[in-house]
Amino acid sequence: MSDLKKIKDEFLTKLKGGLNLSEINEIKSSLFGKNGLISSQFKKIGSIAENEKKKFASDLNVIKDELQDLINYKIKEIKDTEINEKLEKEKIDVTLPERNFIRGKIHPVSQTIDIISSIFSEIGFTVEEGPDVENEYNNFTALNTPDNHPARDMHDTFYLDKKKEKLLRTHTSPVQIRTMIKNKPPFKIIAPGRTYRSDSDQTHSPMFHQVEGLHIDKDINMGHLKGCLNYFIKEFFEVDKIKMRFRPSHFPFTEPSAEVDIGYKIKDGKIIIGEGDKWLEILGCGMVHPNVLRNVKVDPKKFQGFAFGIGIDRLAMLKYGINDLRAFFDCDYRWLNHFGFDPLDVPTNYRGLSR
Repeated sequence: MSDLKKIKDEFLTKLKGGLNLSEINEIKSSLFGKNGLISSQFKKIGSIAENEKKKFASDLNVIKDELQDLINYKIKEIKDTEINEKLEKEKIDVTLPERNFIRGKIHPVSQTIDIISSIFSEIGFTVEEGPDVENEYNNFTALNTPDNHPARDMHDTFYLDKKKEKLLRTHTSPVQIRTMIKNKPPFKIIAPGRTYRSDSDQTHSPMFHQVEGLHIDKDINMGHLKGCLNYFIKEFFEVDKIKMRFRPSHFPFTEPSAEVDIGYKIKDGKIIIGEGDKWLEILGCGMVHPNVLRNVKVDPKKFQGFAFGIGIDRLAMLKYGINDLRAFFDCDYRWLNHFGFDPLDVPTNYRGLSR
């Protein structure tokens, strides 16, 4: 048996055993190292007779390739086994129960704004918006508010500069001014949004939500105002009949002015809107003052109209039985989960408003 055959058979036998990585590397070094058996055989080629040299070199290369392939296979096999064992120890059990998923809810104030917008859109009103930071002219002067009016005092209004030119709007009426300045009559809009006043208790908050309505056209009168509000209140509270009364009042921007009360009664500890002999103030309204129309360059001899303002938070409290305004802003998920609404439940007069 030739030396090459002996080397091949000896190491093929060794490599078939259960070797570890260190032992295989030792075999690899003894074969292909600087003084390894295969390396030594390549050094002999120069001393072999010419007629045998070609066959010897060919046989040697075949044996070298065969042993190298087997050694590389064994090394890969061992490394793959080690990786698989490691992965088996570190594997994730995907059958574990998933973590609880907290689903958000629509805030009652947001839902109420959507409801109000839906109702007024049914009778031709469009929604307008404006900035929370207003100038003094749009918030007071253009609305016929006298310089000495209490609303202008710092204890009622959040001013943003010493000159009292910039402020946080105290109502959404400035949106009406901006709309009338930019456009020409007729106007039929509502303006929901955040408003700010220096006040805080169980029924008042420094930041609250208000919606104001404006309808300017030819031959508009108090009858239109009463009809509009009667329709809105019945739709909002989802009742067929509503007791409603207008009490004379005063607002700088309307003349005549009125506060609107609605009838209610208490039954089983709950407020029932539309029935009973008790009265609840719900909004302020009136016919737009001629001075307001002049300030926006609308001729009061040609155009008249009405305006109204409603506290959105107060409406939400009445509709959903919430007794503390401050809860709206506490960011308590338990409260929101109880009073909130499904994100996909968009209120309309056709689908229902209280779903």
